[in-house]
Amino acid sequence: MHPEQPTPPRRNRRWIGIAALVVSVALVGAGGFLWYERRDRTVPESKAPVAVQTAAVVRTDLAVTESLTGTLGYGRAQPVKGGPDGIVTWLPASGASISRGKQVYRADDRPVPLFYGAMPLYRDLTTAGTVGRDVRIVAKNLRALGYAIGRQPDPGEKVGRVVVRKGEGVLTSELMAALKRWQKHAGLPITGTIGVGDVVVLSGPIRVESVTALKGDSAATPLMTVTSTVKVITAQADVAQAGAIRAGDKVTVLLPGDTSVPGEVSAVGTEVQSNEEGGGPAEPKRTVTVTLDSDKELKGIDQAQVQVDLAGETREGVLAVPVGALVALSEGGYAVQLAGDRLVAVETGLFAKGLVEVTGDGIDEGVQVVTTS
Repeated sequence: MHPEQPTPPRRNRRWIGIAALVVSVALVGAGGFLWYERRDRTVPESKAPVAVQTAAVVRTDLAVTESLTGTLGYGRAQPVKGGPDGIVTWLPASGASISRGKQVYRADDRPVPLFYGAMPLYRDLTTAGTVGRDVRIVAKNLRALGYAIGRQPDPGEKVGRVVVRKGEGVLTSELMAALKRWQKHAGLPITGTIGVGDVVVLSGPIRVESVTALKGDSAATPLMTVTSTVKVITAQADVAQAGAIRAGDKVTVLLPGDTSVPGEVSAVGTEVQSNEEGGGPAEPKRTVTVTLDSDKELKGIDQAQVQVDLAGETREGVLAVPVGALVALSEGGYAVQLAGDRLVAVETGLFAKGLVEVTGDGIDEGVQVVTTS
């Protein structure tokens, strides 16, 4: 049995502690780790109470909008074919605008003017008393150009053995005299008659999209493609969506630069087209054409991608709160929290533009509700 080791003096204990510290520092220098844990006993500061956001119940009109991506331009181009005879001696430039009475092209160095109508002239009008819709086209255009054409027989009147029907005109002597005056002013042979190919008949003013013929070509070939002079927006809508759109429906168009302008649907196409999107299955679409109320905002813009917003379901004069004010109830349905922390169950209606239609006890215009946004 070893004798009990004597306790080192106090001075020796101090030096032993210093030696241990030196050894520890040496170990750290040699790649060891010296851990030191500091316990921060500072009491954390209490946070300020979170401010509660509130919003007033408002009475407003809500409307759901459906958006379509559209293309601003001049609409679909259509080809223009010349008359049966003649050699082309002049053609307009691309981008040119042509109105009623102005020449579309020249054949054998004679102008071929533009008339407005729904169908081309399909026969030579040379005999007085001829009745037909083509005669009415000639009569309406000469009158619009400022020529006195005399009286036209009314539908139901008899001209020779023919009864004039609605939409038809009669080649009267007064109309033939007006033709002569027009031909003289237009630089055409003064005959008082008009034949196939003497005029180009289209639905209205035209803008030349592209010229496809050359001088010296036969006038009987396609000469150019033309569009309307009015800028329009064409958009593709799903068949079901297009079925709910009607000509005359009001729309809002978002132009480049976030400018919104009003417009209306001018036509809904009857042709169903299938367009493949992203390599997926073809989606049947119908073309929706929109015209703007004013071209003022379109100055300098001939083509652009735009957004067309169509009004859907509408609620007028309803009470509404921000969608962030709705609180989902565990038993189902929704409530709103009033500014005094009281929950009130509500019935929801239309959701639109961040607002929701609500009704419930104590819910009235101006009441403050808690909301997240």
